[in-house]
Amino acid sequence: MREVGTLLLRVGYEFIYDCPQPTPMVLLLNVHYSRAADIVVPDHLVTAPAVPLDTFRDAFGNWCTRIVAPAGVIKVSTEAVVRDSDQTDLVVPDARQSRVEDLPPETLQFLLGSRYCETDLLSQVAWDLFGQTPEGWPRVQAICDFVHERITFGYEHARATRTAWEAYNERTGVCRDYTHLAVALCRAMNIPARYCTGYLGDMGTELPWSPGDFAAWFEAYLDDRWYTFDPRNNVPRVGRVLIARGRDAADVSLSHSFGRATLTSFKVWTDEIDESTAEPTQR
Repeated sequence: MREVGTLLLRVGYEFIYDCPQPTPMVLLLNVHYSRAADIVVPDHLVTAPAVPLDTFRDAFGNWCTRIVAPAGVIKVSTEAVVRDSDQTDLVVPDARQSRVEDLPPETLQFLLGSRYCETDLLSQVAWDLFGQTPEGWPRVQAICDFVHERITFGYEHARATRTAWEAYNERTGVCRDYTHLAVALCRAMNIPARYCTGYLGDMGTELPWSPGDFAAWFEAYLDDRWYTFDPRNNVPRVGRVLIARGRDAADVSLSHSFGRATLTSFKVWTDEIDESTAEPTQR
């Protein structure tokens, strides 16, 4: 077995918004609290112009920041360094599925339908497709394989309102659509599944690398713990840095504005660095 090592990741983003009037916003952009011990250089959120920041934890434990963006242009940015394992996502083919009556109470909400995951519409589809598959890890992987093959990826197919049912029928989308469909199918098969968003670099993949972006994946509850699955890429990856978890994308929106706020520029980066360059650069 390969010895476990570590790598350093420089992660960050820069968003520019144009607001016609002062606009309250909630930003969900900090590295998840479960990764606190891995943060080498903190991801302090910076705004230009500077505005007061108010932070809180939401119902899912995610770090959130409240601001009131002034009228005009505002830049929201950060850059941090995170230590991560150089191992790929864990694969445990014999992980078992729990009976619903044995599940911990905190997992039950991740069996229910949600804004973008219509378990009622997809229940019969799920049982027709996966009712004969072995329970546990093989069933979740079968769902990921199906979703990976059914949906054609393309940024031109992105639509903020697309649901799992629509992704199933339209067969196009981006990573959030793959994730919503897989989550809904897992829940329909009585497997708790929660939506995740965060950084995912291209380390370990073949060139050419795509432009930086945030990614969506999900976690399924098997054998008394949560495991990572990624139907968009459908292969174990390295360099995954969690930002937030929730029932679906509605719970983990990167920014929510209470008024008009036009996103005019969007940059995200996730790069492997060495110890000698661990200090963040100014952007």
